[in-house]
Amino acid sequence: MDINADFSQRAAVHAANLPWTPSPVAGVDRRMLDRMGDELARATSIVRYAPGSAFSPHVHTGGEEFLVLDGVFSDEHGDFPAGSYIRNPPQSRHRPGSVPGCTIFVKLWQFDLADRTHVRIDTSKMRFQPVSDGIEVMPLFSDKREEVVQERWAPGTALDMNADGGAEILVLQGGFEEGGEAFSPQSWLRLPRGARANLVSGPDGALVWIKRGHLSVDPVAPEV
Repeated sequence: MDINADFSQRAAVHAANLPWTPSPVAGVDRRMLDRMGDELARATSIVRYAPGSAFSPHVHTGGEEFLVLDGVFSDEHGDFPAGSYIRNPPQSRHRPGSVPGCTIFVKLWQFDLADRTHVRIDTSKMRFQPVSDGIEVMPLFSDKREEVVQERWAPGTALDMNADGGAEILVLQGGFEEGGEAFSPQSWLRLPRGARANLVSGPDGALVWIKRGHLSVDPVAPEV
């Protein structure tokens, strides 16, 4: 299965307008943003857990990165409320589920396979750092391959984004406009490496999740 699998092209998905697609696990549904592969896939998705749903224990051979958008996500490592940013590196193991239900933004099979760094951050307890007029940044993760942040943009802020190594933006609150297209919560924009984009935040400003630099190497589907 290929969805937005040409990483040389700009891709945009307004996920809040998409129907939910059932996963193989009862009570767990998906909105797929990009994908290379079938059930074993390099994938970026928004995933919804119904109350009481859970996966069986499994190993993330290619790693898993996610941000809890609402509800509470749980596994044997803890309970993670909305705003939690988690990186489970390759070869990590867990049994994910949710008692009250939750929605997460999740990326699979997008790690350096030698990475063994666990990250568990409650962004509600972190502070933003002002970097320029109208822009505040909360660093989440950085290594030689990529940078992950949350940014808060004041209303009407204009940004010139240089995506040398590619970039992805997910709207969490508020919104922005790019290329004449309006982006609202659960809207996702992927820029290929070398791209530039002019963005303007909306009248309510914007809270966004951003990953940069990770598309410097051509993405590939996992081997079955």
